[in-house]
Amino acid sequence: MATANSKGTSLSGLRSTRQRTLIWESGGQAAEEWAVVRELALRHLDRFISLHPKVLRGDDPEAIHDIRVASRRTQQVVDLLYPKPRPKAVRRLRRRVRRCRRALSEVRNCDVLLERVERALRRKRVARRRAWAAVRDYLSEKRAETLEEATEQLSGFKFGVLYVGLKEAIESGPIAESAGDAAAAGAQIVPFSRRVIESLQRLWQEFETQVLESHREPDASKLHGVRIAAKGLRYLIEVVAELKVEGSEAALGWLKRLQQQLGDWHDLEVMEQAMAETVARPKFLRRNVEQAIDVQQLILRNRRRKHSYEEKYYRMTMDTAEWKGLNEWVRMLMTSPEAMVIRP
Repeated sequence: MATANSKGTSLSGLRSTRQRTLIWESGGQAAEEWAVVRELALRHLDRFISLHPKVLRGDDPEAIHDIRVASRRTQQVVDLLYPKPRPKAVRRLRRRVRRCRRALSEVRNCDVLLERVERALRRKRVARRRAWAAVRDYLSEKRAETLEEATEQLSGFKFGVLYVGLKEAIESGPIAESAGDAAAAGAQIVPFSRRVIESLQRLWQEFETQVLESHREPDASKLHGVRIAAKGLRYLIEVVAELKVEGSEAALGWLKRLQQQLGDWHDLEVMEQAMAETVARPKFLRRNVEQAIDVQQLILRNRRRKHSYEEKYYRMTMDTAEWKGLNEWVRMLMTSPEAMVIRP
């Protein structure tokens, strides 16, 4: 069996090929369902690894965005195959995927903001053009710095070792019901419906809690919590939608719209921070007092736009038909495992 030998990461604790074969042969419908999930996980993993060379070049913002999305999707399916408590080897591999995504977080923020600034500067009549240009120059410098730091981190990641380790973990899961080598021949694969329900209960509770807290205490930290929780829920439901479970496409569509709303809000939140950092530099402020005043005016306009996104978010998560529908669909799945059936 292949092993991942970086920093002691080893998959030797997972079942042998012979044991897995015995389990899969006796798995029936559960084995078929998990085969679809494993195929999906391998597609996400291949996508994640294939983007690595483009990301290291640093000149493709879409590649940076895509590898972060692929990392989340890979991580979500691995979490489905290996819920807590996970094998030590899987935990280490999972952490490395997350570290890759986080290393590129600031670079991605700069790319998004630079695109917004460039759109503003392309308009024929741009109020405060010099202010926008100052923000662009600051973001360009910041991107160069953060990209250098990120590529330095990623260069030591040993993506080949990471790929081999994750591929083996995906092909070895899910963990069977029966523990112990002697019982391998009679072990039964964990039903897909049960594993999804367990994950859905955890992710939905986290998401619902964050939404309720954001209504009780409306501030940026609460909205950010909703945004993060929505991502985890969405990527789980993507797996369910891949298996054509009834109602999953509608739920996924609503979550995508919510994520878009919160994503636009987050962009403006980060833009405000970048504008504030632009004028906070003592050297810039001393030499460009008028520009600094113009940038502050941009901050005020940015806040008004951000507030409109916040209002739309609160309307989406109030007592609307779509919000009720999502609640009912999730609770139906959690209480009715028979609904988790693959559609032809």
